[in-house]
Amino acid sequence: MTQTSTEQVIRQQAEQQYAHELTALKEVDQRQRPPNWQLSPWAVSTYLLGGTLDNGVEVSAKYIGNRRVIEIAISTLATDRALLLLGVPGTAKSWVSEHLAAAICGNSNLIVQGTAGTSEESIRYGWNYAQLLAKGPSMEAVVASPIMRAMQQGKIARVEELTRIPAEVQDSFISLLSEKFLPIAELDDYIQASKGFNVIATANDRDRGVNELSSALKRRFNTVVLPLPETAEEEVRIVESRVASLGKSLELPAEKPALQEIRRIVTLFRELRAGQTEDGKIKLKSPSASMSTAEAISVVTNGMALAAHFGDGSLRGADLASSVIGAVIKDPVQDRVVMLEYLETVVKERDGWKDLYRACREVI
Repeated sequence: MTQTSTEQVIRQQAEQQYAHELTALKEVDQRQRPPNWQLSPWAVSTYLLGGTLDNGVEVSAKYIGNRRVIEIAISTLATDRALLLLGVPGTAKSWVSEHLAAAICGNSNLIVQGTAGTSEESIRYGWNYAQLLAKGPSMEAVVASPIMRAMQQGKIARVEELTRIPAEVQDSFISLLSEKFLPIAELDDYIQASKGFNVIATANDRDRGVNELSSALKRRFNTVVLPLPETAEEEVRIVESRVASLGKSLELPAEKPALQEIRRIVTLFRELRAGQTEDGKIKLKSPSASMSTAEAISVVTNGMALAAHFGDGSLRGADLASSVIGAVIKDPVQDRVVMLEYLETVVKERDGWKDLYRACREVI
């Protein structure tokens, strides 16, 4: 298959986008590395949390939050326990999973996307039926799953949305994680995991369609909960960083969004999520939407695109309004009432927010 130039792809993988940082870390990393790891746990944490290296290279922060959470996650992957990143939607579970895999094994592409239609073959192996009919059962006819390839190569496999996979299929992981062993019954053969193999799974228990994990499967994972940002300033930093990265990747010809606009969106999201204003004086109803940091990033990025192509390039309240309404109102009846109440009791009365109030009233 022809590879597309990395300059032409919509979204580069973490190991491509941050290749210079990973190379710089390898150059200065003298600490002990677990078997088949490209970096030591210290270097992996530096890659995710950011810092300045001895060779002067500035490593950007991929995760802004509690350092200990990341250290526990990395330490888990250095053992024989699999890692489960748990949290409400939008807490950067997939983002952290991708960057952990990129830093540890240089490959974040060994991934199974969990859905209601995920089959056992997606986790174990399938068959090339042309080969099967021509030559009969053989290893050449086996189509390795991402998990199987990770076992053979001693790399990290990623499982997105584990709780969306049907319960009977989830149980396929139990023997894989406990025995590090994948039998191929049709060939009376098996695959044993090479050193360095492990699994990072992500899951949330908020969305509809969630399948509860069995106790047996839970015991195979060390669960790390990724919390929502503790403070507004922390969330503003996350949104600002990700919007800058996305704007550059998408080549949006808009000016860098003013910190004031990002702060307004973050404040709006945090207040609706918490069910009260920042000062605690006004109680609010919360919408059915998750109002996550990821949604806030999307709102600002969409606003930048609108400002770039249909405005003067400067992000304003009118550019944000439609995306804000779309993010908040998932239930057209109940959520609309929640948003209208918030607009009239909070946004309308807040100094410097009149433009956002008028713009939101026009599109709601």
